[in-house]
Amino acid sequence: MELNMVEMIGILAGCCTTASFVPQVLHSWRTKSVKDISLRMYLLLSSGILLWLVYGFNIGSLSVVLANSVTFVLVLSILIMKVRYSKLSSRNTDRTP
Repeated sequence: MELNMVEMIGILAGCCTTASFVPQVLHSWRTKSVKDISLRMYLLLSSGILLWLVYGFNIGSLSVVLANSVTFVLVLSILIMKVRYSKLSSRNTDRTP
């Protein structure tokens, strides 16, 4: 994987778009609230990111691989919180008289 000016721009772009998921991850983790997050949207997004990651490996693009690796971890953490916190929320509402 050659690191040239185009790859540097790709890495910078990847950092910007990947960093955009950090506030959502932190907010969901701190508040344990995921009710307004669409499970279907995040499932589709994570599938797309995984495909971009495979694509990045196949074309040998460091920027595509790095950005999508980190983004996949962030999106996967949101998905895990969505499933986990939704179950907790439904248990708590089931117990309320």
